[in-house]
Amino acid sequence: MLNATDTLEIKITRSATPRLATTDFSNLAFGKTFSDHMFVCDYIEGEWTNFQILPYGELPFSPAISALHYGQAFFEGLKAYNHPNGKVGIFRPYKNAERSNRSAERLSMPTLPEEIFVQAIAQLVDLDREWIPSQPHHSLYIRPVMFATDAALGVQPSSTYKFVVLTGPTGPYFSKNLKVKIETTFSRASEGGFGFAKAAGNYAGSLLPAREAVKEGYDQLIWTDAKNHEFVEELGAANVMFVINGKLVTPSTRDTILKGITRDSVLTMARSWGVEVEERRISVAEVIACIADGSLTEAFGVGTAATIAHIAEIGHEGTVYTLPDVAGREISNRILKTLNEIRSGLAPDEFGWNYLI
Repeated sequence: MLNATDTLEIKITRSATPRLATTDFSNLAFGKTFSDHMFVCDYIEGEWTNFQILPYGELPFSPAISALHYGQAFFEGLKAYNHPNGKVGIFRPYKNAERSNRSAERLSMPTLPEEIFVQAIAQLVDLDREWIPSQPHHSLYIRPVMFATDAALGVQPSSTYKFVVLTGPTGPYFSKNLKVKIETTFSRASEGGFGFAKAAGNYAGSLLPAREAVKEGYDQLIWTDAKNHEFVEELGAANVMFVINGKLVTPSTRDTILKGITRDSVLTMARSWGVEVEERRISVAEVIACIADGSLTEAFGVGTAATIAHIAEIGHEGTVYTLPDVAGREISNRILKTLNEIRSGLAPDEFGWNYLI
């Protein structure tokens, strides 16, 4: 068992053709640019082995691997930031390790010891730390992914798996405030399913509804429950929050809702400031009524990629409701500013969220 004081032994093969000098850091679209190296390991005969950092590139697969046919695949997402003291801070990696294992268990895949998860990321980020952008609101995005690799057909759990970590510099995920539609036909997740896991299939199922919403002039969807489309659940690939009568209100997590690390960070900060927080079911009818009577003053998505994504307009059953001006929103703007400062080492890390290397 690897302990926090132990060092994970990783074989490192450095890239012979580094791309840092030829990368345009002034034009970083999310998920399009990757750093020079990646971490790879394998699950074989009941244990994790073959820990390597390799040059970023293609991996050889059989077309029969289980992940392609039966969907045993999930991912995580977290970020690293440069600090003024020369350190690099990885934001809350142990929470990602914990959630990664919840996804693995639900998909009948092997868990990965948290120390392996964190140290693999730390050593990879350290090797490619020059890839971390220096511009405000930029970061090094970190994408761990696990998938089944048995080259055999048959509806059963694979016996072998691969865990890979990619990194890449990125700028802001959204470049504008959002116009969103409350979804009343399609569903992201259902009770008894695996909406709480970061399973690849959850995202595949969201693509068609999201595309249809874009055709209607919207940027994202507010997902509702699969049974009656009565209750608000998530915003696109993020958690969703509202400020109603001065209270920060967000859907309570359940098996259809992801336990977001940014969500937890926001609620923790808000409570520490004395903001009243409610985690509960929120009906669509309540959201519309509170917009109409003016008691809903802020709405926003929270997630690793976007951090805080302000919602400017909400569409429901053919009517578009305009929310108060983003510039005057006290709670969400304070959250965004404070989170950015903590992650970048510009404010005290009173909650101990930064893993420093």
